[in-house]
Amino acid sequence: MTQVQLFRTDGQVVDLPHTGGSVPVDCRAAIRRTCSVTSADVSLIPTSPSDQLAVYGARLRISRGIDFGDGTQELVPLGLFRLDSVDGDPTLGPVTLSGQAIECIVQDDKFTTPYRATGTVVGAITALILRSIPDAQVVSLITDMAIGARTWDVEGDPWAAAQEIAAAAGAECYTNADGAFVISTLPDLSTAEPVWSVEAGEGGVYLKAKRGMSSAGVFNGVVARGEGTETGAAAVSYLATDDDPGSPTYWGGPFGRRPTFYSSATIINGASAQAAALLKLRAAKAPNATGDFSSLPNPALDAGDVLRVAHPDGLRELHQAASFSVPLEPGGDFPIATIGAKEDA
Repeated sequence: MTQVQLFRTDGQVVDLPHTGGSVPVDCRAAIRRTCSVTSADVSLIPTSPSDQLAVYGARLRISRGIDFGDGTQELVPLGLFRLDSVDGDPTLGPVTLSGQAIECIVQDDKFTTPYRATGTVVGAITALILRSIPDAQVVSLITDMAIGARTWDVEGDPWAAAQEIAAAAGAECYTNADGAFVISTLPDLSTAEPVWSVEAGEGGVYLKAKRGMSSAGVFNGVVARGEGTETGAAAVSYLATDDDPGSPTYWGGPFGRRPTFYSSATIINGASAQAAALLKLRAAKAPNATGDFSSLPNPALDAGDVLRVAHPDGLRELHQAASFSVPLEPGGDFPIATIGAKEDA
C-alpha cells in the first residue's frame, strides 16, 4: 500500500487518494528524490487565488509499505517533497502532482549578496541549509574538519555550495526519505556490508538484468587542489589513483593514466585534499562497470546502498545502487541502475 499526504500552507493535512505515480531516486542528480502522483480527485486543481496560496509551497510526504489486513500497517518513508505543480483535466481528470525533495528550497534561494563560508564542514553546511529552512534537521555522519574561507558571488547556488563544502571532507549532502539533511560519505563497494540480496529462483525478487562496461567518461586518477586565495594560505594538492592491480582501470595498467582535476578554496590541508580526491575518484572510475536490473519493489532502498545480486547463471556480484524508481501502484516494476559492479568473491 502507498500513503500520500499533502501538507497545505494553511495548516491542513490531506490524505490524497491516488491511482499511481512514482518516486525516482538518483544519487548523481543535484536533487536526489523527485515524485509524481496521479489522482482522480479533480478538486486538487487550484481554481482560486486562495487555493493557489494553499498549494504553492505545500509539501507531500509519501510512504509505501504493507497492509497486513488486520488493521495494522508497516510503512517506509519515500521522501518529503515540495509540491511544484498540479495539472490535469478540471472535469474528467486525472490530476498529476509533481514535486522535488526539499533540497530544491535551498537550491532556489540564490545568493542576493556575496556569501562567505568559514569554519568547519558541518557548521558551514548547516548554516547554508538553515538560511533557507530554519526548522530543517541536519544529521552529520562524518568527522568534522576545518575549511578554507570561500565566497560565492551574487546569483550563486547555495545547494552547489553545500556540495562543494562537503567534498572537502570527502562527503556528500542530501535529504533522506524522512526529509532530514544528511552529511555522509559514499559507502565503499569493497568494504560495505550489502543491505539487500537480489536472488534469482524460488523465493527471490530478481526479475531481469543486464551487465555492461564502458570507458566513456572514466578517469583513474583525481588531483584535488586547494588554495586559500582569501587568507593567503599555501596551496595544497593530492593525487588519488586507482591503486588496485586487479582493477581494469588500474593506474599505470593497460587502461593508461587518465587523470581529472578538482579545486576548491575550502580545501586547506593535505587531509581535506585527500578526502576530496578520494570522493571524486569513486565517481570518476565507477561507470567502468555497470549493471541495470529489475526486481520486486523495495521501498527501503536508498541510493548508494550496496546490493548482493545472484544471477540465474550462478554469477554473484556486488552492486551499488545509483538510481531507481519506486512505483506507487501495487506491483509496479522496480528498475535499478547501479555503478561499480564487481564480482562477489
